[in-house]
Amino acid sequence: MADPQKKMRPIWIDEATGRVQVIDQRQLPHRLEVLTLHRVADVITAIREMVVRGAPLIGVTAAWGIYVALTEAAAKPMDDDAFSAACRAIRQARPTAVNLMWAVDRMQAVVLSAQGNDERIAAARDEAAGITEEEATSCRHIGSHGANLIQKISTRKKGAPVNILTHCNAGWLACVEYGTATAPIYTAFDQGLDLHVWVDETRPLNQGARLTAWELGRHGVPHTVITDNAGGHLMQHGEVDLVIVGTDRTTHTGDVANKIGTYLKALAAFDNQVPFYVALPSSTFDWELTDGIKQIPIETRDPDEVRYIGGLYEDRSVNVLIPPASSPADNYAFDVTPARLVTGFITERGLCAANKKAILDLFPEKRDRSNA
Repeated sequence: MADPQKKMRPIWIDEATGRVQVIDQRQLPHRLEVLTLHRVADVITAIREMVVRGAPLIGVTAAWGIYVALTEAAAKPMDDDAFSAACRAIRQARPTAVNLMWAVDRMQAVVLSAQGNDERIAAARDEAAGITEEEATSCRHIGSHGANLIQKISTRKKGAPVNILTHCNAGWLACVEYGTATAPIYTAFDQGLDLHVWVDETRPLNQGARLTAWELGRHGVPHTVITDNAGGHLMQHGEVDLVIVGTDRTTHTGDVANKIGTYLKALAAFDNQVPFYVALPSSTFDWELTDGIKQIPIETRDPDEVRYIGGLYEDRSVNVLIPPASSPADNYAFDVTPARLVTGFITERGLCAANKKAILDLFPEKRDRSNA
């Protein structure tokens, strides 16, 4: 078991062995376990089975997966066709998070431009490390920009606690460091602002109750776990000052795909005039799709994730069946919040409105890709 007090990232390379290692997020919060990704199949399984999860971390894991593919084949170097097949397999591990495709495409281009197997392995390692650090830096900047929002609310409330609601886990576990939705929270808290976080449990896999609560507790941030359906009630009674969520894919026109239930929070926020912000690095924008509801692929997962709930019982991890054994279930992993319900985006370059013009004004180099 890893040291629970050690400052960690959710993915790293063991310098002694050259192996890629990850926190197995399925075991949190009750056990902190580390897995080694020896083969491409391990990388794909880790992404599909949510050993790793969250759009930025999925992208970083995919980047390291390309490195794993090359090192796995080091004894018998891959030809270009076999390498491209490995890239396709990793690219298809999960359908919604655009960071996955972005990272694989970027890695593939770098590797194919290198000559010789040793050179390709070195290029893959350098590029994967670069992507890792870029995502961490982006999240740090998201924290700085988002903390200004919290500061303004704190000033308006004359220093009274700022109540922030978030959904799922968009923390450092879902990224590399800082997180997206949690980055402004950590930054503001470290600056000494008085705040409190409402943590949606986030069924069916309880990433809020298991992961966000664990993260915030380690950092010392005051928080309360609530049922997914409590947010609207809290907003009606003035107990939420700000909603900040992450995203797995956001169109350059402002539509946001995020963990199922996000849309309902956005509707409640809109009805109660509560600011609803989405925090994301530029790697999570889709610069081609224009209609999130119609075009973003929505992953459906194993219905047993809905039918069963996991937890700790007498120091043992157990899964408990909730509905009648004969009842069928559906498991939609994401929903899409339309741009009209989003107050704005918090990115590494600053804040912007949830519309095509504002987004492209912030990222003008993407205009050609968006056919603007």
